[in-house]
Amino acid sequence: MSVYRITDKLRGRPKVGTVGAVLAAAVTLASCGSGSSTATTQASSGASTSSASSIPGLYGTLPSVGAPAKSGGVITFGQLSGTNPNYIFPIVPAANSSVYNLYEFQNYLFAPLYWGTVGTVPEINKTVSLANLPTYSNGGKTVTFSIKPGFTWSNGAAVDANDVIFFIDVLKAAVKESAANFGNYTPGFFPDNVLSATATGKYTVTLQLTKSYNTSFFTDNELSLITPMPSTAWNIASTNGPHLDYTQPANATAIYNYLSSQAADLSTYATNPLWQVVDGPLKITSFTPSTGAFTMVPNPHFGGHKVSFSQLQGVTFTSVQAEFNQLIAGNLTVGGVDFSVLPQVSRIESKYNVFGLPDFGFQAAFYNFKDTTGNWSSEISQLYLRQALAHLEDQTAYIKGLYKGAAVPDYGPIGVSPPSPFTPANAKSNPYPYSISTAANLLKDHGWKVVANGTTECVKPGTAANDCGAGIPLHATIAPTMFYTNSPPILGEQAQAFAAAAKQVGINVQLNAKTFNFLVSNYSVAGAPSNNNKWAINDFGGFSASDYPTTNNIFNTGGSFNFGGYSNSNLNKLIDNSVYGSNPQAVSSEASYITEQQPALFTPASDFIYAVSKNLSATTANSFSGLTQFQPLPQYWYFSK
Repeated sequence: MSVYRITDKLRGRPKVGTVGAVLAAAVTLASCGSGSSTATTQASSGASTSSASSIPGLYGTLPSVGAPAKSGGVITFGQLSGTNPNYIFPIVPAANSSVYNLYEFQNYLFAPLYWGTVGTVPEINKTVSLANLPTYSNGGKTVTFSIKPGFTWSNGAAVDANDVIFFIDVLKAAVKESAANFGNYTPGFFPDNVLSATATGKYTVTLQLTKSYNTSFFTDNELSLITPMPSTAWNIASTNGPHLDYTQPANATAIYNYLSSQAADLSTYATNPLWQVVDGPLKITSFTPSTGAFTMVPNPHFGGHKVSFSQLQGVTFTSVQAEFNQLIAGNLTVGGVDFSVLPQVSRIESKYNVFGLPDFGFQAAFYNFKDTTGNWSSEISQLYLRQALAHLEDQTAYIKGLYKGAAVPDYGPIGVSPPSPFTPANAKSNPYPYSISTAANLLKDHGWKVVANGTTECVKPGTAANDCGAGIPLHATIAPTMFYTNSPPILGEQAQAFAAAAKQVGINVQLNAKTFNFLVSNYSVAGAPSNNNKWAINDFGGFSASDYPTTNNIFNTGGSFNFGGYSNSNLNKLIDNSVYGSNPQAVSSEASYITEQQPALFTPASDFIYAVSKNLSATTANSFSGLTQFQPLPQYWYFSK
């Protein structure tokens, strides 16, 4: 699945794993093939110290790197109330599927099979990952991979093939009970597409799939969903109960129900023996349910890079200003910097390295192709109108004035920064640069009488090349209702700037603000079709993407996250090729077509900004730049002073 995640990308460094409590957000891709995996963006080393500071679009300066100078010390890591961890079991339900549970909490304890990215490079981190890269055979339907020897659970057992099979069997039981039991579940994809999972050696796993997939997709997006679980410790259905054969579906269901019920008791996270059996770099010693504050210490049995600090403490704040105040005082080691406090950043730069980048994915205002109000569905179906609207967006001015330079332009579903090997040529520079006159001329050339700062109307209805287009009557006007999230204010300012530009060509955008949760719950053709005539444009934020960024389920016909009901047969074919075809670069063709067709109004990609104490260093810059992708590697951090 191209594990896309619905994201209110500007609010408190969020990247929600599958729309909080609303929708399930995962998309899957793959292809046939044989021999070695052709996942084209796989890295050679997670410990690289290459020039991460020269990343295009980097805001600020990354911390220094080098060899550890000392051991010990307590790292305090700021987190905001509402984004703090609240689930510990690796099979995470949709309601809890956030990066804060997965990447900034659970992965410290339970290591994923494959770790991405390498800093800000969309590649599997081969050094950090538990498994070697997979091979494909049998026309792509057989996948084989091996766990690296040397990784152990804290109870002394080796991390082996059975721990992978245990995860898959319990996950199958979980999603059979309810699709909501796993946030990254899409019916028909993982684990439904696994016919069998077999241990063909102590450390070797062989999967038989229901069909062939693009190997880039299956490696980067499907296998990355696996987190091995301790099969000889967690295969129980009651406290101190007998160990069960988890390959039996009834037992797997009982095990899932027990483990998920234990995970619901946050007060026992630091004391329940289940959660002390870990294979990650850290283990938990305290957890405060009311705030999500936690303390972790090094796991002495960890088979990877050894941790040199003595504690990692997650410290919860009730507001961005409260967190920033502690940065001003120098009381945090790592903290987030919200846009609302960015003008004050000079107050902390003597003590902290402040830096940021967007995460992979895109931000956009989604058009509703099913809203018949005021002929909008017929109007927005015209490519020339979508092109005109794109020309009314001054991304350069937005980035300079609204984002204070802490954002990069986005012209399609794969952005320009961080650099991706899949970014198509037509998305590397603006295909629809800001121009009021160009937008006006597009309308005039297609049968509209443009009245600047008034009301433009259709004067030439019809379906000829220079007519308004099918379904647009004489004297029709263009007056879409645009909703945007009411927090942070920057989104409202961006919407107002766009509406002001649209007014200059006689398009009257009606602005309304709602909460993020309201917008993703109520204004979606896929999720709430009864409201199709209540909105024309929805700017809730966007989607965060995995390494292989297909928009399967987002822009294909009937996709479970197709907010606007966009439907294009050519794009459906391109998306299918990204998921099932043999070309590992197929996703670039898909993204190129989307950039051309503009099924949404793509908006600037805001940075996720962090402040890291100048007393903290690392053996690899990737462990710091990875923070911006919600992929920190704290096992590489150490205090230099």
